[in-house]
Amino acid sequence: MTPFHVTATGHSLNYLTEYIATRHGFFKEQELEVTVSVPRPWDLVLDQLADGTANAALGGIWVPSMYRNTVKEYTAFAQVANRSPLALVKRGHTEDFQLSDVPGKTVLIKSGNGASVGLFFKMLLKENDIDPKSATYIQDLDGVMLGKLFQGGMGDYFLTDNVTARAMVEKNSNLSIAIEMAKDGGDIPWSVYYCATAAITPDVLDAHKRFCIALGKGIEWVLQHDAETFKDELAELFPAVPTNVLVDLTNSYRQNGMWSSPSVSRHGYKRWQHGIAYGGLIKEPFPYEVIVNNGPALAAASVHAEI
Repeated sequence: MTPFHVTATGHSLNYLTEYIATRHGFFKEQELEVTVSVPRPWDLVLDQLADGTANAALGGIWVPSMYRNTVKEYTAFAQVANRSPLALVKRGHTEDFQLSDVPGKTVLIKSGNGASVGLFFKMLLKENDIDPKSATYIQDLDGVMLGKLFQGGMGDYFLTDNVTARAMVEKNSNLSIAIEMAKDGGDIPWSVYYCATAAITPDVLDAHKRFCIALGKGIEWVLQHDAETFKDELAELFPAVPTNVLVDLTNSYRQNGMWSSPSVSRHGYKRWQHGIAYGGLIKEPFPYEVIVNNGPALAAASVHAEI
């Protein structure tokens, strides 16, 4: 067995296919002993890559992009989430919400795991010909704090993770979900696995390939099974979340393209690079091959096709 430690920026439902690959022995089939840690603060994932504690970091591709040509080179080799797991919560229950309603309003934006939440929402507005500067944002604060403030009356909208959003509106009859990004936010490589470029060797590439084979099996398994049939596993993985919320949201993710392939989407990558550049984290978008080595995922797909 080859030890393979993943240092992750969170424990999230959109990482479900990795958890399934672990629980169902798909990594062990590839002779990988996969372990996971979630350090706090989240940016300690970079320290764990640097000191060799971790073989890969799991998080936003905006980090390898931002660090390229400034601090250190990282290479993404696999994708776990193909959609943004965010939702916009609003007051009331009208069904006619449009993004054009946002200008002039105040949006509370959950922070804590980096810059991606605000970057994505502002990119989405811009893509819909809405000036992101036309709204007021309250961010850089803890998500729990902002959630309480929003329910107490602060702001017009609350942008948070989809699990929190669904649990919140289930408990508070005065709130509803305006938009779920997994359904209406488009393809984007939201969560990827990356490592230090300098650490890549033939043996590392082989481990990446085996990792992608197992991750692909995890994706396939989840897509083939209604969440109701494995709700006990979901409850074990996320004990603090109501099981019905987990089942409904998992099925929504299954149906709306959250999980597609270990290959980093070229279309989604190009789109996200423009969003990252618009947010000022990079001067201009990087070509796909500068940040992504899709070789292991393509090799894994070939093995899977032969099987």
